[in-house]
Amino acid sequence: MKTITVHASHTYPIYVQHGLLAECGTYIRTATKAAALAVITDDTVESLYGAAVVSALRNAGFRVEIFVFPHGEASKCAETLLQVYDFLCEKQFTRTDAIVALGGGVVGDLAGFAAATYLRGMDFIQIPTTLLAQVDSSVGGKSAIDLKGGKNLVGAFKQPVCVLCDPDTLRTLPNATFSDGMGEVVKYGMIRDAKLFELLAAHNQETIFSVLEDVICTCISIKRDVVEADEFDTGERMILNYGHTLGHAIEGYYHYEIYSHGSAVAIGMCLIAEKTCTPEQTAALKACLQAYHLPTSVPVPISDLLPFCGVDKKRAGNQLRYIVCETPGKAEIRTASISEFAAWMEEQA
Repeated sequence: MKTITVHASHTYPIYVQHGLLAECGTYIRTATKAAALAVITDDTVESLYGAAVVSALRNAGFRVEIFVFPHGEASKCAETLLQVYDFLCEKQFTRTDAIVALGGGVVGDLAGFAAATYLRGMDFIQIPTTLLAQVDSSVGGKSAIDLKGGKNLVGAFKQPVCVLCDPDTLRTLPNATFSDGMGEVVKYGMIRDAKLFELLAAHNQETIFSVLEDVICTCISIKRDVVEADEFDTGERMILNYGHTLGHAIEGYYHYEIYSHGSAVAIGMCLIAEKTCTPEQTAALKACLQAYHLPTSVPVPISDLLPFCGVDKKRAGNQLRYIVCETPGKAEIRTASISEFAAWMEEQA
């Protein structure tokens, strides 16, 4: 068992251990005084882990109700959120009860936003089952839903009372979903930890499992440190968005249907690296991403992507804040007007 403590609006533990799902009720019992738990999950995760988690929670003495919605980014919307509210009301959940997010980033975002807003706030527990959620979205307290105008545009900060990461759940992930998480893992090496980047570059999709628990803990620790320094995302925490300004634009351009989040972020990192890194470092980044079956380019002109940067939530007025990493381990926040950013990205080398 590895435990990482986060000090934010309130202090909470993140547990990382193989087989943790079977013991989840015991750990959640120590984190909340709730008598009843609303497990929010999607249909894919429910078929794999729903029965086991519900059983473990009931064995720990909780009343448990489960809400299942269709998997995929399309469900992270106002319509599904309203269905969650209706479910919580129908099952008579109160402010002293808690919501459990069992699944990946979409589940965590949706359940976290519900926990932040239903009855003006309930306890919230994260059980992330994807690599992307374990290393990134389950840590830090951000929750949101998508609008037609863009990704994650309506949300709230809601810190969990605990996070339970079981690396065994990653064995059931499709290869593409595991690769999706590796996009964010490589990001952590680029923004904060050159040794992590070197470790990732020395492995590939087939060999990384031998060091995966340590990789997960390293990524969580990096995010923990950044979040503690800037919980509400007004300064240093923005470095976590390396690759995201253009990554979110790619997702939006393709209506969230072609490129997954991690794949889009991987391309976003490469597009920025091509403008800021040496050819050797850019090649090293691309080779690392390709080792985890991630794309490094997109077949669309940059000019077609730039309009989607205008709705990026990292805007401040007409100023766009974006992240560059000229070398692994060192991130820098830069600011430009949207027109300046567009002109810079469209410059020919």
